[in-house]
Amino acid sequence: MSGLRTAGWAVLAVAVAFWLAVVEVFWLPLRVGPVPVPLSVLGAAAGNLLLVAWAHRLSGSRLVAVLPVATWLVVAVAASVRRPEGDLVITGATTATQVVGLAFLLVGVLTGSFAVGRALSRPVRRPVDAGSGTGGAR
Repeated sequence: MSGLRTAGWAVLAVAVAFWLAVVEVFWLPLRVGPVPVPLSVLGAAAGNLLLVAWAHRLSGSRLVAVLPVATWLVVAVAASVRRPEGDLVITGATTATQVVGLAFLLVGVLTGSFAVGRALSRPVRRPVDAGSGTGGAR
């Protein structure tokens, strides 16, 4: 049962990380007038830090803790590589767009590696059962 529980947390962690990474990538060209808004950079930082800690705490598995950052990295790299059709999501059309795109990749990788390092170095805290398990106080 424990393996099935861990697999469920892994699937949930990958699904949430994938969704968040896709949303962050499509937030990259967000602007208010001519000024770019780096909401995707903040999302990458907060998402990678929080998802890794959440996955580690809830699943009790270090492998599951690594999955959100690996998923984010796959989505970010796929969005920054030109497809055969010519599609490119993380573009470098202007200087401001280049800076936001590079900041997104740099901040995402740095916060993700920090969060994974922190998760791998900490022991898993599992809830301790109190009592004898018979249901009565002794």
